[in-house]
Amino acid sequence: MQLSDPQLYRQQAYINGNWTDAGAQSVIDVKNPATGESIGSIPNLGRVETVNAIASAEAAWPAWRAKTGKERGLILRRWYDLVMTHIDDLAMIITLENGKPLEEARGEVLYAASFLDWFSEEARRHYGDVIPQTKGDQRLFAIRQPVGVCGAIIAWNFPCTLVTRKVAPALAAGCTVVLRPASQTPLSALALAELAERAGVPAGVFNVITGDARAIGAELTANETVRKITFTGSTPIGRLLMQQAAPTVKRLSLELGGNAPFIVFEDADVEKAVDALMVSKFRNAGQTCVCANRVFVHDSVYEEFARRVTEKVLDMKVGNGLESDVSIGPLIDEAGVEKVSELVEDAIGKGARLLAGGKRHALGGGFYEPTVLADVGQDMDVASEEIFGPVVTLFRFESEDDVIERANSVETGLAGYFFSRDASRVWRVAEALEVGIVGVNTGMFSNEVGPFGGVKQSGFGREGSRYGLDDFSDLKYICLGDVN
Repeated sequence: MQLSDPQLYRQQAYINGNWTDAGAQSVIDVKNPATGESIGSIPNLGRVETVNAIASAEAAWPAWRAKTGKERGLILRRWYDLVMTHIDDLAMIITLENGKPLEEARGEVLYAASFLDWFSEEARRHYGDVIPQTKGDQRLFAIRQPVGVCGAIIAWNFPCTLVTRKVAPALAAGCTVVLRPASQTPLSALALAELAERAGVPAGVFNVITGDARAIGAELTANETVRKITFTGSTPIGRLLMQQAAPTVKRLSLELGGNAPFIVFEDADVEKAVDALMVSKFRNAGQTCVCANRVFVHDSVYEEFARRVTEKVLDMKVGNGLESDVSIGPLIDEAGVEKVSELVEDAIGKGARLLAGGKRHALGGGFYEPTVLADVGQDMDVASEEIFGPVVTLFRFESEDDVIERANSVETGLAGYFFSRDASRVWRVAEALEVGIVGVNTGMFSNEVGPFGGVKQSGFGREGSRYGLDDFSDLKYICLGDVN
């Protein structure tokens, strides 16, 4: 781990302002998915340590919520400045523990920093309302107050972004946080905690606990002190957290799995649609919840589109993210490779036409060839399952009504994309797609100012944007009587 600032390489949990592995019965190795080599270890903590972290967050909450929004915002702004100063080190950590190409990792750090910047400003603009009264001697108000201690549980695919997208609005609203990062990629979260400490985030306000996912998650959801759970991960785990949080009626924000349709209509700019698909599909080797999962192409442009995509896919360089010109890194682990392999084999066995890739890469390990499958049918597993890998699946369609019905036929609804130059169709289809986010004539919509979140079994709640503070605050109604 060759960093300009070695202090960012942390291998201990961060609880109440202290770096600690106290209570750990063992350690969890963190491995580089490109090489399989260990790059560090983290303490394998459990319930007792989680209780301590929650107690620390509770003790820190009164002083933190008492600060003005401006005061909290200034601390977040200093955190942002430090992230930007150490962007290269943070990108290096991401690439080593996650596998994504270094330039892509650098882009993630910029994206992560944008949430610190945005919420440093939104902290002072968390407005309430004066409500027109119904009686002359009353005055009515609605004010926003922080929820309290929040438990945050994140996935491994965006190890910096998922931290700031949850922690920044929580801290801006006046909440305190106990974060459990994914065991595959904890070093990014710990590096951010080091920078948060330098920025002046008080002890106990932001805690990072590593270790047993089941034990930590169970305590965060069961502990009555925790008033809010924010989670990014799979739909099955989201369902489990809902069940565990039900007895204490916790607030929940869930950003779960997706199965994004990517629709290319007959009047689309095919070249731009192809370029957008490459961006959407292959970022992080296809391991994103909003990447194009089912590509529906109108029959009249199907073969041209398939040819152009195949040409670009065959030109992609697979390899270690630290190497130059690499556009596709490894999948996160062997289980990810196995899943992708099974989905591709099922599709080919049921008649899909293989245009590129289709097998493990010659590099071995977690590498899988960028793949293009044509003539994909609804009976194939890739039509209903989230792939989470570098595989393009091309479906044919003939009518707008048919493709919308097929696009909406899955249980999830996080993101959707479509390409058309018909203004009427743009509104019609954007409104008809059962998703929380729609990209029209673009493959990239993520930023700090747009509300990010899904519908159906992709979860609920929104991250980023001016709405991002709402999920970390309670709306209190005040009726002031006897004014006269």
